[in-house]
Amino acid sequence: MSFERPVSFGYKRVSPAEKQRLVSDVFESVAERYDLMNDLMSLGTHRLFKRMTIEMSGAREGSVVLDLAGGTGDLARLFAPVVGNSGCVVLADINTAMIKVGRERLLNQGQAQVRFCETSAEALPFANDSFNCTTIGFGLRNFTDKNLALVEVLRVLRPGGALLILEFSKPTNALLEAAYGAFQTLWPSMGKLVTGNSESYRYLVESIRVHPNQKALKLMMEDAGFINVEYHNLLGGTVAIHRGVKSGAMRPATSQGNTTARGENNGASP
Repeated sequence: MSFERPVSFGYKRVSPAEKQRLVSDVFESVAERYDLMNDLMSLGTHRLFKRMTIEMSGAREGSVVLDLAGGTGDLARLFAPVVGNSGCVVLADINTAMIKVGRERLLNQGQAQVRFCETSAEALPFANDSFNCTTIGFGLRNFTDKNLALVEVLRVLRPGGALLILEFSKPTNALLEAAYGAFQTLWPSMGKLVTGNSESYRYLVESIRVHPNQKALKLMMEDAGFINVEYHNLLGGTVAIHRGVKSGAMRPATSQGNTTARGENNGASP
């Protein structure tokens, strides 16, 4: 009889399979109003943070980029003009509804260099050494197995490639932490008003509070095999950008590198 170690879903402990289903339900229910809620919860600052993440990525013309947990495509949209027509961005997410919103938006904007792949982060359907960089924007908290996902990202990165994790984190000041906690208590009510769903945003608050702090996440990345790991606090640590590199010399950015899956079908669609 197999035994699966429970994982966190907010404050609850559930099986890995149940967490995957519950997280899927959360984003299925809020996909259409997801971006509006992001603006309200961050007072619009998430857009600046995402641009900072792009700047730190090292992506350039011809780069092959994996936007993991890419959701509705904010980061993919910003990457597209950076990598240009000779590059490629793969928006990967486990949730069908979020990918649908992202695909419609990006294709309507003419971002033909963006591809889409429905996949879990723990079993990426890409060959080794496929990407020049990978970003995870506000998605790591929702992964069923964060450690395994980090190992998978390392595998598909090219030597010298970088992983950037933009995520809610732990305020470094007690007064700021108290004020931020009070603000978070408003999110479920805001979610109910905007999306008709308060429980999804109650989970969001809980998932932030149980997420590893800055130093713990840095250690997790190092344990997975990343080198030169560093983090940068934003807004007093309410958000942080972690950056780590795969060891080895950087290979030239080119969209001709192997981004195909192990097997015959990578799940990506134009």
